Amino acid sequence: MSNTPLPSVAWIGLGIMGSPMSENLIKAGYRVTGFTLEPDKLDRLAAAGGTAAASVAEAVRDADVVITMVPASLQVEAVAYGEDGILAHARDGALLIDMSSITPRTSVELAEAAAAAGRGLRVLDAPVSGGEAGAVEGVLSIMVGGDRADFDAARPVLDALGTTVVHCGPHGAGQTVKAANQLIVAVNIQACAEAVVFLEKSGVDLGAALEVLNGGLAGSAVLTRKKHNFLGRDFAPGFRIDLHHKDMGIVTDAARAVGAALPVGGVVATLVGAARAQGDGGLDHSALLRGVERLSGPAS
Repeated sequence: MSNTPLPSVAWIGLGIMGSPMSENLIKAGYRVTGFTLEPDKLDRLAAAGGTAAASVAEAVRDADVVITMVPASLQVEAVAYGEDGILAHARDGALLIDMSSITPRTSVELAEAAAAAGRGLRVLDAPVSGGEAGAVEGVLSIMVGGDRADFDAARPVLDALGTTVVHCGPHGAGQTVKAANQLIVAVNIQACAEAVVFLEKSGVDLGAALEVLNGGLAGSAVLTRKKHNFLGRDFAPGFRIDLHHKDMGIVTDAARAVGAALPVGGVVATLVGAARAQGDGGLDHSALLRGVERLSGPAS
């Protein structure tokens, strides 16, 4: 067994996903220093055995690996660039792994900026799928873009966070695959929501129906993960509609750029946007069910 110490990790962004993911690294033996804008999340990190930092600069200064997990491109740019950002303060040769879901173009630009800094900084885009439950359980699917050698170096860290870890291609490829993932998930949730309303209005035992459907070709990870949300009308956020709305914007823009038609995806993107406009943005994306109920009218 090697006595080489594990790399030190800076974690930027301790939200619904970031907190349990950083805690899984701590459980795996990594030294984690974190920064986020919410003091209670820093307290949670410290309670789990990590170290709270007062700024991005302080968090990344001595880290071998810097991981960002923030809501969107704007936040990635905010923590990466500028005189207080990661690129200015990370140690030479550090590996930056951005696990946020952002535009492929932002990932490419970040990699280019890191290379231009001339200090050996390396970048991977490594968005995830699996939601809060997958983050807590350490069973995320992680899709990675960047140089293969950097992926190989990052693999032990990523293996502590997920069970399906795949190198998808050059910078931006991870984000492109994540955009496709979000398209599939949104369409799947919408289909499940429509089936739930149809079944209930037909007087069928919903629990029994979802159980048998999930055992056949209609079964899916989405139905497995979200079945209890549908049954209990429990829409506490695991992944907020606000964020899925952002992701549907990413996939529709990226698809337009390459000339790929999204006839069903475009409709579902509109429905996600409508749910957000009607006040459901802070709810879990399974709350697309509420939109189908509004369209269907009161129970008969």
